[in-house]
Amino acid sequence: MYAEERQQEILRIARDVGRVEVAGLADGLNVTSETIRRDLTILERAGVLRRVHGGAIPVERLGFEPALAARDAVLIEEKERIAKLALSEVPEEGAIILDAGTTTARLAQLLPVDRELTVVVNSPVIATTLGTYANLNVLLLGGRVRGKTLATVDDWALSPLADLYVDVAFIGTNGISVERGLTTPDPSEAAVKRAMVRAARRTVVVADHTKLGNDYLARFAELADVDLLITDSRADLDLVGDLESAGVRVVRA
Repeated sequence: MYAEERQQEILRIARDVGRVEVAGLADGLNVTSETIRRDLTILERAGVLRRVHGGAIPVERLGFEPALAARDAVLIEEKERIAKLALSEVPEEGAIILDAGTTTARLAQLLPVDRELTVVVNSPVIATTLGTYANLNVLLLGGRVRGKTLATVDDWALSPLADLYVDVAFIGTNGISVERGLTTPDPSEAAVKRAMVRAARRTVVVADHTKLGNDYLARFAELADVDLLITDSRADLDLVGDLESAGVRVVRA
């Protein structure tokens, strides 16, 4: 097993179980404890694990919000599959919202060049991607740019959303659970996401399997606000079942 494959396996185990121990990983992966410690250090620097005594915990379990670059470097295949499936929810014409995020950024790259669409975004990164599309009318919401996510927030982002109404909002989330609905660590981003949901006829949530069952500080939507959740094939079936029982339509890419 190559180092990159081993590190991805460590990350998978950590997210499935909630914690990994150095000794257990060394035995299970047939490598030395020193090798595992180096792997954990690499994964911590990538922003996906946090080292604790004797092992590590995935950042999702800590309510810790990794930076955009760190989030974009993990679960790449899963996010691409989610984005491809979400593409079928883009209307033939009209207006959509793309929330700031790594999965919505992949959806932005897939938008067809043969449809006349207005696309509202709160991400300068996504706006730059879409700005070269001649068929798209791109509206970038202003405001303060959060360093962690490069999303625009606060009043200059919120005010225009109050007067907009789009066909579909594609929303990312840090956590989704039956108990708390959709949550994110930052209240200012939660306010913008909440306004995006209110500004849309339909809300499609795009979230990889690590977001299911997690709760964060600020709630921005109830499960009843979600028309469709698109996640990946690694999503826990019990968590999916709980969400479906609560009335959420879930599809796995």
